[in-house]
Amino acid sequence: MLIVRAAKRSDQDAMVRLAAEAGTGFTSLNVPPDVLADRLEKSEKAFGSPGVEQTENTYQLMLEDTDSGEIVGCSAVKAMVGVSKPYWDFKIITLAQHSIEAKRRFDMDAMLLVNDFAGATEVGTLFVSEKGRGTGAGRLVAQSRYLLIAAGAKRFGERVLAELRGVVEEDGSSPFFDYVSRPFFRMDFDDADALSAATDNQFILDLGPQHLIYMDLLPEAARKVVGQTHKDGGGALKLLEWEGFHYDRYIDVFDGGPLVSCWTENIRTIRESQLMTVRTATPTAGCDGILSTNRFDDFRTCQVQAVVDGDVLGVSADVMRAMDLTDGEQARFWRRQG
Repeated sequence: MLIVRAAKRSDQDAMVRLAAEAGTGFTSLNVPPDVLADRLEKSEKAFGSPGVEQTENTYQLMLEDTDSGEIVGCSAVKAMVGVSKPYWDFKIITLAQHSIEAKRRFDMDAMLLVNDFAGATEVGTLFVSEKGRGTGAGRLVAQSRYLLIAAGAKRFGERVLAELRGVVEEDGSSPFFDYVSRPFFRMDFDDADALSAATDNQFILDLGPQHLIYMDLLPEAARKVVGQTHKDGGGALKLLEWEGFHYDRYIDVFDGGPLVSCWTENIRTIRESQLMTVRTATPTAGCDGILSTNRFDDFRTCQVQAVVDGDVLGVSADVMRAMDLTDGEQARFWRRQG
């Protein structure tokens, strides 16, 4: 059985392995092992905190195969971004050009460095290893982030965003970075990516463009990857769009990947989930979906077959054990439709 659970300090070796498998361009995992260890320690403390208001805590989630005990994926929710550490992106704006004398009227797109998402919550770091793919694990990990937000609503913002990895070539290079960002930062893509993940991003303000960048002045190789996802990111984008996220012409500063966002209350998994009382049963027929604990400090989710009887949800004894639930306890259930 696959479960998603709150991360622990003891997950460090697994995180290092996942980071190595994720490879170049996966910004949030492209950090040294000691940084990953620090994140896990802070996340464990964050899960145990009172949670009476929104803070800048990051909640790390791990995908575990309970049969083998192996960690086969991860994800994270940053409760608040863009406040103490600016959250820089390029915003693409359209400028209307008009001249009566020249008899010309056309639009030009340009990019501007902005920090428009201060106070929003970010979902990210979604990665499933080769061993965990093809089992619905990616969807489980993705939806678990929203069930986490539902379980601790006061901890998170009114708006949720996600930044997807942009186009990166097999050799690790980024066409967008090479033509747009490199002239400003004067470093390799991997170095800029790692520095962004490990620092407060002041270097982006210090070295980044202070004026508009006209997109018509860029080479075709750079223009055609603007707002495009990495070849492995198409599935993640579809899941986000299914939840209600949309692209509003914000892109990553380094690889040009798209940023998508949604008002928290409009996220589909949150809207469609409901609190129910769980009991042990033998679901021979019924419905399937995702079950999550309503305990934030020991947050867990898993895919289940269940029997619904009003506001009572019957699940197997194996599920009850894996989720550490007892008969009569409240839990949250998202029911798969169709």
